[in-house]
Amino acid sequence: MIQRDVQTDGLIHRVLESGPTDGPLVLLVHGFPELGVSWRAQVAALAEAGFHAVAPDMRGYGGTRAETGFTILHLVGDMVDLVRALGRDGCVVVGHDWGAPVAWHCALMRPDLFTAVAGLSVPFQPRRPKGPPTPAMAAISKRAGLGDLYITRFQAPDAHKPFDADPATALRKMFFAYDGATADGEQSTGFLTPGVDLLDSIADAATLPPWMSPEHFREYVDAFSAAGFARPLDWYRSLDRNWELTAWLQDRRMDQPSLFIVGERDPVRHYAGAHEAGLKDWLTDLRGQHVLPGAGHWLQQERPDEVNRLLLGFLQSL
Repeated sequence: MIQRDVQTDGLIHRVLESGPTDGPLVLLVHGFPELGVSWRAQVAALAEAGFHAVAPDMRGYGGTRAETGFTILHLVGDMVDLVRALGRDGCVVVGHDWGAPVAWHCALMRPDLFTAVAGLSVPFQPRRPKGPPTPAMAAISKRAGLGDLYITRFQAPDAHKPFDADPATALRKMFFAYDGATADGEQSTGFLTPGVDLLDSIADAATLPPWMSPEHFREYVDAFSAAGFARPLDWYRSLDRNWELTAWLQDRRMDQPSLFIVGERDPVRHYAGAHEAGLKDWLTDLRGQHVLPGAGHWLQQERPDEVNRLLLGFLQSL
């Protein structure tokens, strides 16, 4: 397994890579606040099975620096560029958390290039025809008396500053609050009372999850201390712009083979789970939809053996 930089048309991508160079290519797309190394167990397992596994640091994260361009068109374009830079004309794309919407949109926009797709933790969410998402999120939360969804708070131009002030504490709290081993009352629901930000809503006594070694945690702390959280939060601040740019995808379905995996205790299900029930209406060749008992949000790290088994079964069926 190696880590190296790959020059594409627009970026220098830091990637974690293993497996035979002539094996079928699988791209593994991380989410927030993660890095390509979050897929280390999957890169190893896929390589052993004969696949060429590549997990990039995404635009604005870790070793892949960028100051502009965080719409879904940029993010899908990055993956198209990376496939070409790796000398391939097709691949399977797998995404977790924010990486899942990127993977779903890779399949929607370039079905010729992304021949199969898998999403972890975040189901495909079709474009809402009645208007952009963040005002709708705010209105739904207000009607339900739930407070503000953290995603609407992330729209503020300075929302990254509490994270940048103490990256180690921010990361420790985030990994703790969305982990399956964390007790119900200590997990984040994603909804915030007025005047309380996301990090303040998580107990100061938050500990690292059982699967997170101090050495692995240091990789995240070093990366986010160097690059900051502003660019990752720009992904969230592009949500309404994404809605404007994707009218041409309205009502489009994915015909490629697809897979979805989610943790039973994933807090994201509080605000994205409603889309799980209708997945087969949008993924016409959905070959598996799995809920992992007791698992939280960080699936590929919390439950590497189960995720590897499901991914390999899916890939070997193609």
